[in-house]
Amino acid sequence: MRQITEDLWQSDKYSSGRLNSHAYLLVRPAGNVLFYNTAAEADLAQIAALGGVRYQLLTHRDESGPSLQRIRQRFGSELGCSVPEASYIGRDCQPDLVFSPLDSALEDIQIIHTPGHTDGSITFLYRSPYGQTYLFTGDTYFQSYGQWQTFVMQNAGGTEKDMAESLEKLRQLQPDLVMSSGFVGDVAYREVTRANWAVAIDQTLEALSTRRHDNDDACLSCDRFF
Repeated sequence: MRQITEDLWQSDKYSSGRLNSHAYLLVRPAGNVLFYNTAAEADLAQIAALGGVRYQLLTHRDESGPSLQRIRQRFGSELGCSVPEASYIGRDCQPDLVFSPLDSALEDIQIIHTPGHTDGSITFLYRSPYGQTYLFTGDTYFQSYGQWQTFVMQNAGGTEKDMAESLEKLRQLQPDLVMSSGFVGDVAYREVTRANWAVAIDQTLEALSTRRHDNDDACLSCDRFF
């Protein structure tokens, strides 16, 4: 793992074809939080050296895997996800914390319900005591060759309408650092300002709106990138 900020560490990169992913460990006095997932033994060893895991939080089902059980057994951590994702993630490891739309926080971590990629995708926001605000977007909003992109998985309950509403929610936030779970290319996360964050989301919303109208009759069940 490599250290990004005073309290945030990034796992080694995992690649599956053109799609890459990282997990992120947030080190905090109330107990460390692992966002997303990693199966690398080197990552787990360093996580242990950094104090283990209190919570492992997933944004959606694609972050699930057999390593969830290993992490729980090794660290005694609690696994959290949204209600719609729980049955899929439960095939690998039964969640301890299942967030409904009424749940807006886990201690000092804000939970934002952002369906669109899947029907149960969520996003996490954390205001670090070191001054920066971290946003963990899963696959709702990610870097693709250095550009912002989103991905609607209609076969997993994602819809363009939900995605547009979720992006509007994200637009109202003021993150300093945005970390997705999946990404394409070499750029895994980005530092943002309020201005360029709003511009990026506005551009994505425009592309989503245009293609939604153009493709409504051509594609009724396929997954779409925007």
